[in-house]
Amino acid sequence: MRKVEVVPHNPEWIAIFQAEATRIKDALGENIVAVHHIGSTAITGIQAKPIIDLLVEVQCLTQVDEQNSPMEQLGYEVMGEFGIPGRRFFRKNNQDGIRTHHIHIFNHSSTQVKRHLAFRDYMIAHPTDAKQYSELKCQLAKHTNIDGYVDGKDSFIKAIDVKAAQCKALQADQQSGS
Repeated sequence: MRKVEVVPHNPEWIAIFQAEATRIKDALGENIVAVHHIGSTAITGIQAKPIIDLLVEVQCLTQVDEQNSPMEQLGYEVMGEFGIPGRRFFRKNNQDGIRTHHIHIFNHSSTQVKRHLAFRDYMIAHPTDAKQYSELKCQLAKHTNIDGYVDGKDSFIKAIDVKAAQCKALQADQQSGS
């Protein structure tokens, strides 16, 4: 079982994301709509596994399946949907076998895109909740393996997803003048 490492926020994560986003854009080309930095490394000030998560919105998900070779040339392992319907998942390790990147690719109209971005944006805008999340992750990392870590975060993430959706709905109402 893989041990979980949670570390303090690293300001270099944004530059690492930007460099990798450029490589991904080159590999997948015009199919890309947008590339976003998600996950805890995108939230300043909280502890995170030192793995850069990229959310890639594409015009055509099936076209991604035809572009596995360029992704493999960048060092990515092709994982298919990997438990989430409508996703293409890729993961990459460094030369020492340590995981460095996850790529989650969805069709640009996927509700998963909205959910991931809403979670990230909510956590950035609500540092108290972000701090609680950071503390939870640290506790889980000390006392469990990767499966326990993921399972242990699940109810917190779902609760934040609800708050984030409510926030987005409120913002949309305010913008429309309701």
